[in-house]
Amino acid sequence: MSTRDLVLSALFAAIIVALGILPPITLGFIPVPITAQSMGVMMAGVVLGARRGSIAVLIVWVLVAIGLPVLSGGRGGLAAFAAPTTGFLIGWLFAAFTTGYLSERLVKAEQSGLVQTVGFFLSAMIGGIVVLYAFGIIYLAIAGGVSLEPAFVGSMAFVPGDVAKAFVAALVGRAVMVGYPLLPVRA
Repeated sequence: MSTRDLVLSALFAAIIVALGILPPITLGFIPVPITAQSMGVMMAGVVLGARRGSIAVLIVWVLVAIGLPVLSGGRGGLAAFAAPTTGFLIGWLFAAFTTGYLSERLVKAEQSGLVQTVGFFLSAMIGGIVVLYAFGIIYLAIAGGVSLEPAFVGSMAFVPGDVAKAFVAALVGRAVMVGYPLLPVRA
């Protein structure tokens, strides 16, 4: 890993942390709040790729583990890894990796802007919603002592917002590709 890779990963870890400043929105019927940090995870994967995006999430995990209040709502510490939201926190790593992996394969420099944006959007949707929800819902069902169905149905309230986050991540990915094309050197 080069210094450049570490700096870029740290930058996106800082973006994920900064998105935690926005207060969480609780829904009441599910113990998982709406936060903006999942958008940072999607952006890390889209812009940095699988490896560096995953490292950005690992940096955030370390900050959480040492007790810094970097999660939405000012949460931090090892207790964050034993909460009903832990599945989503763990899923961040796999979401960033999947989003980055797919964007590396779907988006090429020679494609039109629309095709690139659609590729980034699909990558963010699959990694940032499908993969993230798989980890979050399964852990929520296990930790909450409920079946998968109520955990799944309760989590569906987050989908419209996460689709909007995926769209923003796609726009960010496209803007970075135009202004500072990281994709060809992401591997």
